[in-house]
Amino acid sequence: MILINPSSPSRFYPDEASRQIMLKTIAFFEEKGKRKIKEDDHKRVWYADFIEFQKNEKLFATLLTLTLYGESGARWDTWRNCEFNEILGFYGLAYWYTWQVSILGLGPIWMSANEALKRKAAQLLSEGEVFAFGLSEREHGADIYSTDMTLTRQPDDTYLANGEKYYIGNGNVAPMVSTFGKFADTSEYVFFAADYRHRNYNLIKNVTDSQSYVANFALADYPITEADILHRGQSAWDAALNTVNIGKYNLGWASIGMCTHAFYEAIHHAANRHLYGMAVTDFPHVRGMFTDAYARLVAMKLFALRAADYMRAASPDDRRYLLYNPTVKMKVTTQGEEVINLLWDVIAAKGFEKDMYFEMAARDIRALPKLEGTVHVNIALIVKFMANYFFFSGEYPPVLTRSEAANDDFLFNQGPAKGLGKIQFHDYNLAYGLYDLPNIHVFHEQIETLKTFLATATPNEVQQKDTDFLLALGELFTLVVYGQLILENARLYEVDDDTVDQIFDFMVRDFSKYALGLYGKPSTTSQQMDLCLKMIRKPVVDAIRFGRVWQDSVYALRDAYEMKP
Repeated sequence: MILINPSSPSRFYPDEASRQIMLKTIAFFEEKGKRKIKEDDHKRVWYADFIEFQKNEKLFATLLTLTLYGESGARWDTWRNCEFNEILGFYGLAYWYTWQVSILGLGPIWMSANEALKRKAAQLLSEGEVFAFGLSEREHGADIYSTDMTLTRQPDDTYLANGEKYYIGNGNVAPMVSTFGKFADTSEYVFFAADYRHRNYNLIKNVTDSQSYVANFALADYPITEADILHRGQSAWDAALNTVNIGKYNLGWASIGMCTHAFYEAIHHAANRHLYGMAVTDFPHVRGMFTDAYARLVAMKLFALRAADYMRAASPDDRRYLLYNPTVKMKVTTQGEEVINLLWDVIAAKGFEKDMYFEMAARDIRALPKLEGTVHVNIALIVKFMANYFFFSGEYPPVLTRSEAANDDFLFNQGPAKGLGKIQFHDYNLAYGLYDLPNIHVFHEQIETLKTFLATATPNEVQQKDTDFLLALGELFTLVVYGQLILENARLYEVDDDTVDQIFDFMVRDFSKYALGLYGKPSTTSQQMDLCLKMIRKPVVDAIRFGRVWQDSVYALRDAYEMKP
């Protein structure tokens, strides 16, 4: 089964130690129980118990320490980190968040040439500490060009750091906060390490009302020496962007975990509730919503898993992951919202009840599309790849499932964060040719019409500067990429044809929706409008296929998992 089930964990691992990490983490949350998890959530309890658990089990130390600096079994292995992401999201976003911001905080450290600070980070990980990424600021948000954090050189060639950071997870407890700023005299970018325990580190407040501590802190004449500096100049800039390249991928996995738990809870409730003399799951519209939610959730996981393969296969000559990662961030997280909306329409008022996991998921699923760059920011990045993707494909050796026990060295040696327009991709038609299924044929016809749009009704100079127009076009392009990797992975995971065709039922509908949106944009020309209308298609309806997916894959999960109180 493609979806995680804590009652019967079944994912492959190349070593027993990795499997034990997942089993112990599941056991920790199952023993804590849903009632306590919800109580801590409602009372905004700092998750000290989880941090203590991971400390005792050396979880972050094993999962987030590079092999060169860690104990036996330690490695940064995207394959196993995926499931750890998913498990944390399955039980609560707050637990995932402290892990996620530790990943971000460690990025500039592992990318640094400062060996002493790397060894310090490894030691802190072994002691159970968490980390923080001091990048964003209240006044500038994601506009890191405009950072107000400064290092001012002193007569003895040390520095004093001054400035505020905002929205910094773990900023209340991280002994290494990777902090981004500029040198006051040269405006050269810099990353340096700060410690929350220093008297010149002023913790102002938690900017959210949640279990997580999302800090606003200020450095006031905080002393910095050369030994505290991680990066300077172009290296600092590259470390900021390359860290986000790694970290934003994880948001899709948090969505997958939350949606999977919410799905189990929703279908169990609906299948065991009777209205008007019949089970809720007997209503045709309910079956439709559950099947759509299931198809979208399976697609989310197939895509995110496949993107991990390309992350692990990356090299200076193969940077396709730079398209697939923002697609995980943008598309998987927004699909997570769609899944929750569909489930919520079924269970209705039940989704508000305080003892339901669903109540927590429905609130938190909204956060993920808005973190590590908004959907709009990531679509703007994605469209940079569109010309090469459609018209200038390259040749690459096949990438299979990358589940090997290995350190992902390239992620911390990505090189300069530029040259996106030169990245090539393998021919998307290879994936769409893997299957002879009705809805894949329809979807491929939609793709070819989009390609005709780009070739013969190419956006003009004004449209290329019109963000609103480009975002609509980017949604269509993103669906093509999404479908490609879903098909590649459906074949690798031997997903049944019924489920694959059901996935492309919603893909055809979504493509039509975004084509209509592009049609209605103020600057769309008459030629472009005609092509948009040709992209609007109806999926092939097959009641027998739908019935099999419903009975064998969706309804079969009605009693698959229920968290104990």
